Amino acid sequence: MDEFRKTFIDGYLDDIIRVLGEIKANNADFFDRLATIFLEARENNRKIFFCGNGGSASTASHFTSDLAKGTIVEGAPRFKALSLADNIPQMLAWGNDACYEDIFVEQLKNLFEPGDVVLGISGSGNSENVLRAIKYAGENDGVTVGITGFDGGKLKDMVDLCLIVPVHNMQKTEDVHMLIDHLTTLMIKEEELARRG
Repeated sequence: MDEFRKTFIDGYLDDIIRVLGEIKANNADFFDRLATIFLEARENNRKIFFCGNGGSASTASHFTSDLAKGTIVEGAPRFKALSLADNIPQMLAWGNDACYEDIFVEQLKNLFEPGDVVLGISGSGNSENVLRAIKYAGENDGVTVGITGFDGGKLKDMVDLCLIVPVHNMQKTEDVHMLIDHLTTLMIKEEELARRG
Protein backbone atom coordinates (compact mmCIF):
# COMPACT_ATOMS: atom_id res chain seq x y z
CA MET A 1 0.00 0.00 0.00
CA ASP A 2 1.11 3.55 -0.71
CA GLU A 3 2.79 4.96 2.42
CA PHE A 4 0.86 8.25 2.32
CA ARG A 5 -2.47 6.43 2.17
CA LYS A 6 -1.51 4.02 4.94
CA THR A 7 -0.48 6.90 7.18
CA PHE A 8 -3.63 8.86 6.35
CA ILE A 9 -5.96 5.90 6.98
CA ASP A 10 -4.31 5.07 10.29
CA GLY A 11 -4.32 8.70 11.41
CA TYR A 12 -7.94 9.28 10.46
CA LEU A 13 -9.23 6.19 12.23
CA ASP A 14 -7.00 6.76 15.27
CA ASP A 15 -8.46 10.26 15.60
CA ILE A 16 -12.02 8.91 15.41
CA ILE A 17 -11.17 6.35 18.10
CA ARG A 18 -9.76 9.16 20.27
CA VAL A 19 -12.85 11.31 19.76
CA LEU A 20 -15.21 8.46 20.61
CA GLY A 21 -13.17 7.71 23.73
CA GLU A 22 -13.51 11.32 24.87
CA ILE A 23 -17.25 11.33 24.21
CA LYS A 24 -17.67 8.06 26.11
CA ALA A 25 -15.71 9.45 29.05
CA ASN A 26 -17.21 12.94 29.15
CA ASN A 27 -20.55 13.00 27.34
CA ALA A 28 -22.28 9.66 27.90
CA ASP A 29 -25.09 11.40 29.77
CA PHE A 30 -25.89 13.40 26.62
CA PHE A 31 -27.42 10.31 25.00
CA ASP A 32 -29.55 9.60 28.06
CA ARG A 33 -30.82 13.17 28.13
CA LEU A 34 -31.45 13.29 24.37
CA ALA A 35 -33.46 10.06 24.48
CA THR A 36 -35.49 11.48 27.37
CA ILE A 37 -36.21 14.69 25.42
CA PHE A 38 -37.39 12.67 22.43
CA LEU A 39 -39.52 10.31 24.50
CA GLU A 40 -41.13 13.16 26.45
CA ALA A 41 -41.96 14.87 23.15
CA ARG A 42 -43.59 11.66 21.92
CA GLU A 43 -45.51 11.21 25.16
CA ASN A 44 -46.81 14.78 24.98
CA ASN A 45 -47.69 14.56 21.27
CA ARG A 46 -45.03 17.14 20.33
CA LYS A 47 -43.09 17.47 17.10
CA ILE A 48 -39.32 17.09 16.73
CA PHE A 49 -37.67 19.23 14.05
CA PHE A 50 -34.17 18.74 12.64
CA CYS A 51 -32.13 21.22 10.59
CA GLY A 52 -28.66 21.62 9.17
CA ASN A 53 -26.73 22.65 6.05
CA GLY A 54 -24.73 20.61 3.55
CA GLY A 55 -23.63 17.34 5.12
CA SER A 56 -25.56 18.33 8.23
CA ALA A 57 -28.72 18.63 6.12
CA SER A 58 -28.20 15.02 5.11
CA THR A 59 -27.71 14.11 8.75
CA ALA A 60 -30.90 15.98 9.65
CA SER A 61 -32.82 13.99 7.03
CA HIS A 62 -31.24 10.72 8.12
CA PHE A 63 -31.92 11.40 11.82
CA THR A 64 -35.53 12.25 10.97
CA SER A 65 -35.97 9.00 9.08
CA ASP A 66 -34.36 6.91 11.80
CA LEU A 67 -36.48 8.50 14.52
CA ALA A 68 -39.75 8.39 12.56
CA LYS A 69 -39.37 4.90 11.07
CA GLY A 70 -36.40 3.18 12.68
CA THR A 71 -37.85 3.31 16.18
CA ILE A 72 -41.23 1.78 15.35
CA VAL A 73 -42.29 -0.94 17.76
CA GLU A 74 -45.72 -2.52 17.42
CA GLY A 75 -48.11 -1.09 19.98
CA ALA A 76 -45.92 1.91 20.82
CA PRO A 77 -46.70 5.47 19.70
CA ARG A 78 -44.67 6.89 16.84
CA PHE A 79 -42.49 9.99 16.77
CA LYS A 80 -43.58 13.12 14.91
CA ALA A 81 -40.20 13.90 13.35
CA LEU A 82 -39.66 16.40 10.53
CA SER A 83 -36.56 17.66 8.73
CA LEU A 84 -36.63 21.34 7.82
CA ALA A 85 -33.95 20.58 5.22
CA ASP A 86 -36.22 18.36 3.11
CA ASN A 87 -38.71 20.80 1.54
CA ILE A 88 -36.49 22.11 -1.26
CA PRO A 89 -39.10 24.34 -2.98
CA GLN A 90 -39.97 26.02 0.30
CA MET A 91 -36.31 26.51 1.24
CA LEU A 92 -35.59 28.01 -2.19
CA ALA A 93 -38.63 30.27 -1.95
CA TRP A 94 -37.53 31.67 1.40
CA GLY A 95 -33.94 31.91 0.25
CA ASN A 96 -34.94 33.81 -2.87
CA ASP A 97 -37.72 36.00 -1.48
CA ALA A 98 -36.29 36.71 1.97
CA CYS A 99 -32.80 35.42 2.79
CA TYR A 100 -30.96 32.13 3.18
CA GLU A 101 -30.64 32.72 6.93
CA ASP A 102 -34.44 32.40 7.27
CA ILE A 103 -35.02 29.13 5.38
CA PHE A 104 -35.58 27.12 8.57
CA VAL A 105 -37.14 29.63 10.94
CA GLU A 106 -39.85 30.62 8.46
CA GLN A 107 -40.88 26.97 8.14
CA LEU A 108 -41.01 26.73 11.93
CA LYS A 109 -43.38 29.68 12.08
CA ASN A 110 -45.94 27.58 10.18
CA LEU A 111 -45.54 24.40 12.20
CA PHE A 112 -43.96 25.02 15.60
CA GLU A 113 -45.96 24.83 18.83
CA PRO A 114 -44.81 25.34 22.43
CA GLY A 115 -43.18 22.19 23.76
CA ASP A 116 -41.88 21.08 20.36
CA VAL A 117 -38.21 20.15 20.01
CA VAL A 118 -35.76 21.73 17.55
CA LEU A 119 -32.44 19.98 17.02
CA GLY A 120 -29.84 21.99 15.13
CA ILE A 121 -26.86 20.27 13.52
CA SER A 122 -23.90 22.50 12.64
CA GLY A 123 -20.30 21.35 12.44
CA SER A 124 -19.01 24.84 13.21
CA GLY A 125 -21.88 25.80 15.50
CA ASN A 126 -22.20 29.06 13.60
CA SER A 127 -24.68 28.37 10.77
CA GLU A 128 -26.92 31.40 10.94
CA ASN A 129 -30.05 29.68 9.60
CA VAL A 130 -29.70 26.98 12.28
CA LEU A 131 -29.11 29.60 14.97
CA ARG A 132 -32.25 31.52 13.96
CA ALA A 133 -34.36 28.36 14.18
CA ILE A 134 -32.92 27.56 17.60
CA LYS A 135 -33.47 31.14 18.79
CA TYR A 136 -37.09 31.06 17.65
CA ALA A 137 -37.75 27.76 19.42
CA GLY A 138 -36.10 28.99 22.61
CA GLU A 139 -38.15 32.17 22.62
CA ASN A 140 -41.39 30.25 22.08
CA ASP A 141 -41.23 27.65 24.85
CA GLY A 142 -39.52 24.97 22.79
CA VAL A 143 -36.83 22.50 23.76
CA THR A 144 -33.54 23.06 21.93
CA VAL A 145 -30.68 20.68 21.19
CA GLY A 146 -27.39 21.32 19.42
CA ILE A 147 -24.99 18.87 17.82
CA THR A 148 -21.78 20.52 16.74
CA GLY A 149 -17.99 20.21 16.58
CA PHE A 150 -14.86 22.38 16.72
CA ASP A 151 -15.38 24.68 19.76
CA GLY A 152 -19.19 24.56 19.58
CA GLY A 153 -19.52 28.04 18.08
CA LYS A 154 -22.52 30.16 19.06
CA LEU A 155 -24.83 27.15 19.08
CA LYS A 156 -23.44 25.66 22.30
CA ASP A 157 -24.62 28.61 24.38
CA MET A 158 -28.10 28.83 22.84
CA VAL A 159 -29.46 25.34 23.49
CA ASP A 160 -30.81 23.34 26.40
CA LEU A 161 -28.60 20.37 25.53
CA CYS A 162 -25.47 20.21 23.37
CA LEU A 163 -22.83 17.73 22.30
CA ILE A 164 -19.62 19.18 20.89
CA VAL A 165 -17.65 16.59 18.95
CA PRO A 166 -14.09 17.26 20.20
CA VAL A 167 -12.30 17.51 16.86
CA HIS A 168 -11.42 20.40 14.54
CA ASN A 169 -12.27 18.66 11.29
CA MET A 170 -15.61 18.83 9.50
CA GLN A 171 -15.58 15.32 8.04
CA LYS A 172 -14.73 13.67 11.36
CA THR A 173 -17.32 15.81 13.12
CA GLU A 174 -19.96 14.66 10.63
CA ASP A 175 -18.88 11.02 11.06
CA VAL A 176 -19.63 11.24 14.75
CA HIS A 177 -22.90 13.11 14.17
CA MET A 178 -24.19 10.05 12.33
CA LEU A 179 -23.14 7.87 15.26
CA ILE A 180 -25.16 10.12 17.58
CA ASP A 181 -28.20 9.50 15.39
CA HIS A 182 -27.78 5.74 15.25
CA LEU A 183 -26.87 5.25 18.90
CA THR A 184 -29.81 7.31 20.13
CA THR A 185 -32.50 5.92 17.83
CA LEU A 186 -31.41 2.29 18.20
CA MET A 187 -31.24 2.70 21.98
CA ILE A 188 -34.80 4.04 22.01
CA LYS A 189 -36.05 1.12 19.92
CA GLU A 190 -34.22 -1.56 21.90
CA GLU A 191 -35.41 -0.05 25.18
CA GLU A 192 -39.01 -0.15 23.95
CA LEU A 193 -38.64 -3.77 22.85
CA ALA A 194 -37.12 -4.72 26.21
CA ARG A 195 -39.91 -2.96 28.08
CA ARG A 196 -42.51 -4.91 26.15
CA GLY A 197 -40.74 -8.19 26.79
